[in-house]
Amino acid sequence: MAKTLVPSASCLLPSVLLLCIFNAQQLGKIWEWFATPLQHGFMIKAVFVSALVGIICSVLSCYMTLKGWALMGDAVSHAVLPGVVIAYILNIPFAIGAFVFGLGSVIAIGFIKEKTRIKEDTVIGLVFTGFFALGLILISKTPSNIDLMHILFGNVLGISNSDIIQTAIIGVITMVVLALLRRDLLLFCFDPTHARSIGLNTTAIYYTLLGLLALTIVAAQQTVGIILVIAMLVTPGATAYMLSDRFDQMTLIAVISGVFSSVMGTLISYHIDASTGGCIVVLQTLLFIAAMIFAPKHGLLFNFAPFSKG
Repeated sequence: MAKTLVPSASCLLPSVLLLCIFNAQQLGKIWEWFATPLQHGFMIKAVFVSALVGIICSVLSCYMTLKGWALMGDAVSHAVLPGVVIAYILNIPFAIGAFVFGLGSVIAIGFIKEKTRIKEDTVIGLVFTGFFALGLILISKTPSNIDLMHILFGNVLGISNSDIIQTAIIGVITMVVLALLRRDLLLFCFDPTHARSIGLNTTAIYYTLLGLLALTIVAAQQTVGIILVIAMLVTPGATAYMLSDRFDQMTLIAVISGVFSSVMGTLISYHIDASTGGCIVVLQTLLFIAAMIFAPKHGLLFNFAPFSKG
């Protein structure tokens, strides 16, 4: 019988050592990839604010998804542009102008919808294009150093301490209101008719939710700008909706995906020298595509004929 050759420990030791050294080198490179950007103070601020905005937007995103308000978020995000320009002219914080015009667009949409026979989606299109066009006119006629690209697509790498405090305050306000009105907001999103029938003031809830939307957009505009903010208000909730049928789980998944994409997008933008907002939104989109395909219950792959139970 042929003898089985068993390598001795002395023969295996060099291979094991080489493997350990290789793994250590790879881990070192990975650690360096994460640590290098954080050696800069502006990157620490950017990562922190991006994560904070990711949490705020992700929680509100769940309500936006259930309510089907993607277009509403788009409208309010565009409507803040003239407010930013006017705030610059008056030398007041951009957040004040943005919030006033965001809230103004919400009130305008609600008023026109209630007082005319025009459908809500048409009203939304009219209001947000009108406000956005006004903002473009103001920018073109106002001698200033306002960088339109920073307004449209964000500049989180240049965020100031006052902006961080402002974002944190908005985040606390939004989270507290959502926590206090959670049950009423859920009922309003799922069945507004039933909510009205049991005595809830659906008009107040409607404007409260839109007010929170305007606040959140103000918080997020510094990170991804007024164009891409709609992605942060829709994509995390849509991704979580593909993966869960329970609202609590949906919220948790949305927050995880939102924070992950915000932090990783900020770090990736540093390494490839690209738009931070663009990197964040692309990552969120990729997460949604993965959920759409591989979700255990609602994914395309699960429902594909060979795998479906039917």
